[in-house]
Amino acid sequence: MKPFLLLAGLLATLPAAAQKKATKPAPKAASVSAATVTRVVTTLAADDMQGRGTGQPGGLKAAQFLAAEFKRIGLKPLPGQTGFEQTLTVYQGLTSPVAAVINDQTQSPSQAVAISGQPTLRWTSEDAQPPAIVTIGPEPTERGKMFSYIHPTANTLVFVDTAHTKVFRQLMGYVAKGTTSTEPPKPFSTVFVLGPKPASLSYRISASSVLEPVELRNVVGMLPGKDAKRAKENVVFSGHYDHLGYLKPSPAGDSIANGADDDASGTTAVVALAEYFKKKNDNARPLIFVAFAAEEVGGFGSQFFSKQLDPQQVTAMFNIEMIGKEAKFGPNTAFITGYERSDFGKLLQANLAGSKFKFEPDPYPEQNLFYRSDNATLARLGVPAHTISTDQIPTDGLYHSVDDEVETLNLTNMTAVIQAIAQSASGIVAGKQTPTRIPPLTDDKR
Repeated sequence: MKPFLLLAGLLATLPAAAQKKATKPAPKAASVSAATVTRVVTTLAADDMQGRGTGQPGGLKAAQFLAAEFKRIGLKPLPGQTGFEQTLTVYQGLTSPVAAVINDQTQSPSQAVAISGQPTLRWTSEDAQPPAIVTIGPEPTERGKMFSYIHPTANTLVFVDTAHTKVFRQLMGYVAKGTTSTEPPKPFSTVFVLGPKPASLSYRISASSVLEPVELRNVVGMLPGKDAKRAKENVVFSGHYDHLGYLKPSPAGDSIANGADDDASGTTAVVALAEYFKKKNDNARPLIFVAFAAEEVGGFGSQFFSKQLDPQQVTAMFNIEMIGKEAKFGPNTAFITGYERSDFGKLLQANLAGSKFKFEPDPYPEQNLFYRSDNATLARLGVPAHTISTDQIPTDGLYHSVDDEVETLNLTNMTAVIQAIAQSASGIVAGKQTPTRIPPLTDDKR
């Protein structure tokens, strides 16, 4: 009887054991680290980063912090690079206020502005080689002509009709911050004067300029792909880490433009996504993570980066810009710029089936956001490069101000957005989805 009872006992335990095995909890799905999100965005937007201004010490400090993060995560430098810092040189120029006398009438500082590639500018109407004289008429179509003289190729005196006073003031604000270019400026100047050109003209105009080369750094790392057949199908995740540096002090005395949302939030997403995909360790395609310099002064970081890659070898670009606050559609939503230009957005949404998150088309087409961030350069080359954002930019009173602080961000929602980007990118990262290309563009619609 004992052998029979033993066998019966063993048989009786089998269903329970099988049941226990069947109810073993499944491995926890990979998730974006909320702790990483909080730590990185708080560090980037801290006062000691001094607003991460282009060419300023705070910008260099931010780049070094991000390079250390890429090293901590275990990213690799791009092929041919020895580190994560991709250096580029730009030229920053600053022209003094203009002293201008037109027909013996001294112009106020708000009536004249100069952009100059010459250390010293001194013009008089008696000069043997006077500047060319240009008139910008009152018609709206004339407005665009002003910007063709921002990069002087000849000495030019431009009279701007007062119908364009608002644009003239914007030009003055642009010049006051200093100009940035990828090439040394030519030894010419443009002087803009607000007002009609006199029928009989005499003038005395003077100003001075300082020009210096500045070394900037993109921060770039990668996760090589697991599928050798897809080695030339790079997927880019990007954000810009630069901001405005110091601004005019607020009534409270704060002069640091911390740029927590713009774009410490997007840069934080790049770091958090790099950490997420490194832990997953199953990306078929190569993943490139980049924090761009100099977006705020003309997108020079992304322009330089785009020249280091063959655009035909970039499958998609996830550019992330200002995701620190809820979108107009509510929590668990974000929008994609240029949604209609490829099926990128539709592919992302397909991977979010069953979740609460929803990607929407850009609700602010009048803002032309598709051409106002670092996706634009690669998009013009045919890459399905789109920006993901949540910012309600028409009503965002903190945009480009000293009040863009971490305390104004919704970090819970921001983490959810990053998690949604990670999940929605799964098909592209795995090589199972390939977004349609964007027709290459030649005209600049920024």
